Amino acid sequence: MHGDMRSFIIHMSSSTARRPNADKLCADLPNAELFEAVNGRDPEQIAGVQLHPGNLHRPQYPFPLRPAEIGVFESHRRIWRKLVDDEIDLAIITEDDLRIDPARMAKVLDMLAPIATPDHYIRIPVKQREVPTQTLAEGDGLRLILPKVIGLQCVCQMVGRRAAERLLAATDQIDRPVDTFMQMHWLTDQPIHALLGSGNQEVAGEIGGSTIQTKPPLSDKLTREFKRAAYRARLHLHPQRPPASSG
Repeated sequence: MHGDMRSFIIHMSSSTARRPNADKLCADLPNAELFEAVNGRDPEQIAGVQLHPGNLHRPQYPFPLRPAEIGVFESHRRIWRKLVDDEIDLAIITEDDLRIDPARMAKVLDMLAPIATPDHYIRIPVKQREVPTQTLAEGDGLRLILPKVIGLQCVCQMVGRRAAERLLAATDQIDRPVDTFMQMHWLTDQPIHALLGSGNQEVAGEIGGSTIQTKPPLSDKLTREFKRAAYRARLHLHPQRPPASSG
């Protein structure tokens, strides 16, 4: 049924607290395997990465890239490359702090099976905030949409081989986190869909905390929020639009 579907769970083997959750995802997702995460704090592992301080693309990204964000971006790029090199048409790519509802995920795969192609990148997000510019399928409490503005986080997604190829070509240099970059569909020529209602959750807090967040002082936090809001406002000037119907 989902025999051709592969699944890759990004996991750093040194994160032992996350291992049981990663193993559970391996058991619950189709043809799943752990994929060693890139450690952004190890200069050797990110030696080939061309970094820029948020000014490679517009809108400019107002924050410096953290080592963990570089590692996450490179981990996704390595899986994209694997899809291309090994000619894997479709794969589910998750991070190791995902919790799925196996029964709902089975329905997700059933809904996507006749729709997803190697050209698709479909987010299966934990936050259900995206607003559709187009609804492609719905039923069973699930909705596949083309969101007006693409949401953040890359906790779970279904990625096609040709989508991976386009994203690889667009990311030989990086200047912002992978989820923020994915919002820039006008640069990548890669539409991003979202499947809402999957029951997916993020459980970083329960399995040893996030690998990225640290608690900044309040003044820094307010400055960040202000910069983030300004960035988001500029992003909203580039909504995704439904493809023009042929004929």
